[in-house]
Amino acid sequence: MRAPLHRTMAMDGEGMRPIHVKTPLLRREATWKGPGENGQGLGDVWLKMDAMQPSGSFKLRGVGRCVQMAKLRGAESVVSSSGGNAGLAAAYAAREMGLPATVILPESTPEFVAEKLRRLGADVWRHGKDWNEADQKARDVVQDRGAAYIHPFHGVDTWEGHASLVEEILDELAIMGQPPPAVFVVAVGGGGLLMGVLRGLQKAGLEGQVQVIAAETTGADCMSQALKAGRPMPLASIDSIAKSLGAPAPSQEIFDAAYRAYQNGWLKSWTCEDKDAVRACLEFADEKKVLVEPACGAALAAVSALNSIVPGTRGPVVVEVCGGSAVDIAMLSSLARELDLQ
Repeated sequence: MRAPLHRTMAMDGEGMRPIHVKTPLLRREATWKGPGENGQGLGDVWLKMDAMQPSGSFKLRGVGRCVQMAKLRGAESVVSSSGGNAGLAAAYAAREMGLPATVILPESTPEFVAEKLRRLGADVWRHGKDWNEADQKARDVVQDRGAAYIHPFHGVDTWEGHASLVEEILDELAIMGQPPPAVFVVAVGGGGLLMGVLRGLQKAGLEGQVQVIAAETTGADCMSQALKAGRPMPLASIDSIAKSLGAPAPSQEIFDAAYRAYQNGWLKSWTCEDKDAVRACLEFADEKKVLVEPACGAALAAVSALNSIVPGTRGPVVVEVCGGSAVDIAMLSSLARELDLQ
């Protein structure tokens, strides 16, 4: 098995060097349609480029920490269920930690994602029509093998890993002479990233001082539906091309934290259509020469709507460019044609 990489980043509270890397925080280009052009007072838009994580998405922050903690607790192998990004993060982290990994994919997962997993040394299984069925299979395998189960978005270790991006962003803004963000935009699927951001802001003493926007696509908007209902409301189906946002419902713990912020007025829920998300992906690819999934496109699309989402807010805007490896040029071009964007 490939030897683990030497890490140069500072150790965390458990004395471990994080598997994720520190990613750039880039100022948006003036050609973007952002809030600064219409004189409403919002500051520059900054892009936290987690699409540049070694596994291709922000998932490496939380899932990587989860795998590290599993090994620290004595695990000899790990099992993950995923439609792509969490599995890629688990496989990458397991390789770095010298652990065998099994990743259970839904049947609908593109073959190129499965091949990426195999190149990372993972044992790849396919099971079920959606993530729920793949996840149940993963739990069965864990019971049979006694392996560590790596959830795609739930768990304290995962959330603490995701919270690291808040500390990075604050440090980077300070170095550039910028104040803390006034607005933080994140895409929401199962809510693990959102939970990490909420915990990170709390740890930094900024809870309630930053407007957090939870961006989703219509048809994969489990958090939006839950916040409106006042309780988790499982979606009957995922009717969006943003499959990475396709969790049926947030967990109760994630919902409780989000709902408290929502009621207190510093979490805003925002949804867009698939077409808006894909258009944002295409514009981002033109601007930064980086491909991201439509799930990430939901957060990017929110930039053009900030003045209606958080009217009167002043200060820097940070968009978490969460990335996503379940996309390639052919897929994005096909979606653009399907949605009449080309």
